[in-house]
Order: sequence, then C-alpha cells, then structure tokens
Amino acid sequence: MDRRIALATLVVADYDEAIAWYTGALGFELLEDTALGDGKRWVTVGPAGNAGAALLLARARGDLQRARVGDQCGGRVGFFLETDDFTRDHAAMRARGVEFLEEPRHEAYATVAVFRDLYGNRWDLLEPKR
Repeated sequence: MDRRIALATLVVADYDEAIAWYTGALGFELLEDTALGDGKRWVTVGPAGNAGAALLLARARGDLQRARVGDQCGGRVGFFLETDDFTRDHAAMRARGVEFLEEPRHEAYATVAVFRDLYGNRWDLLEPKR
C-alpha cells in the first residue's frame, strides 16, 4: 500500500495575499488555483521542485475560522520546512523579509530557527542531522 500525507490545510485571510507571500517570501510554487464557485478556490502551494506534501490555502469563512487565522496551533510551531542547506535558505528568507523569532540553534536533531508566516503562524526552518 502506497500512502502519504499529501496536503495540510492552512486557513488564510485572503487567497491572493497568501499566494504572494508563500511564493515570494518562501519561494514556494503555486501548484493549483482552481475556482470552485461562490468565491471559493482550491489553492495549493509547496516547495519548488518538491513532490512531497503541500499546503491547501483555505480562505477563512465565518467568525470561528477567521479567529484561527495565524493561530492554527495555539501558539506552537505547527509547520516544518525542511532544507538541505539551512544557511542558504535562512539567508534567502531573511532577505525576502521573513521574520525569524530566534537566532539559528543547533539541536541534537537539526539546525533550526522559528519564523512566522504572514499571519503569525509559527514554523521551523530546519536542516536535519543526517
């Protein structure tokens, strides 16, 4: 049996601003943007050239969903961007305006630093120890 996690939903305030940030600041690719009617779209983004998991950008509808934008994981790191070259990607992301909340640190499992996306969700940029 061949199974994998393909998508994770990220609730966003606006499709186009989220697309611009993820493709600009993080260098992700826009994988799909399909109109579904009634203002809904199926929008997926993911790391350039990567066949792994992607994000489904879902525009918040209603007060409950809008309240979750930027705090999907209760203030914890909820998303993990793995790289094969931490120094390269950390520098590139900083140059594109990504806000890192700490200096890079070297843990037993990886070189890592926490950053925020445009809405405030916390992410780890990490280069695992091989």
